[in-house]
Amino acid sequence: MSFLINLFTLQSNKNYSFLKAENYKMFLENTVNHKEQFGWIEVISGSMFSGKTEELIRRLRRAQFAKQKVEIFKPSVDTRYDDEKVISHNASEIRSTPVPAAANIRILAQGCDVVGIDEAQFFDDEIISVCNDLANSGIRVIVAGLDMDFKGNPFGPMPALMATAEYVTKVHAVCTRTGNLANYSFRKAANDNLVMLGETEEYEPLSRAAYYYALKEQEASAERIQKKE
Repeated sequence: MSFLINLFTLQSNKNYSFLKAENYKMFLENTVNHKEQFGWIEVISGSMFSGKTEELIRRLRRAQFAKQKVEIFKPSVDTRYDDEKVISHNASEIRSTPVPAAANIRILAQGCDVVGIDEAQFFDDEIISVCNDLANSGIRVIVAGLDMDFKGNPFGPMPALMATAEYVTKVHAVCTRTGNLANYSFRKAANDNLVMLGETEEYEPLSRAAYYYALKEQEASAERIQKKE
């Protein structure tokens, strides 16, 4: 109880810099039993504009600096910034190999120490067994992807990846309407396709409340248009 009171006091006084996320980012290279030749899975999830790809690139660059053999893969459907590079919204980039299906990763990742996978939500369900097979063979697998689609539903294989991963990091954007933490990706464009590539013109990150009201407003607008027709 005293710990909780002290924590509340620190938060009230805004004197808790040591609690900020950047001061306890995950490390994820430690192994206690060095005889155990198994890897693991790390999942970085969240809404659009939350920094998933940026965090993925940060971890992969650390591994490269340590002279580890690193390979990065992304779905070939993702051509927003570049055909062959993984690029974050703030222009951080790293070379990658675009693949049409998850099965290709299993073949191309042989002999790697670390494998990075971006936009995992766009892959088929085989990505789940691929990631687990790679981890079981001693490879560190780092996966980034949207946890929910624009309708607020779990996106593709992400729930299963999060369930089987040793480490899950959920990052947040800032709501463009309220300034609160955002964990929803609201689609502004009138398009009902599950997969639609886009940026700030097509999507915006919203908090739970803002997302709820935005959906209601969108539904009301659609009804008005139908009545006019």
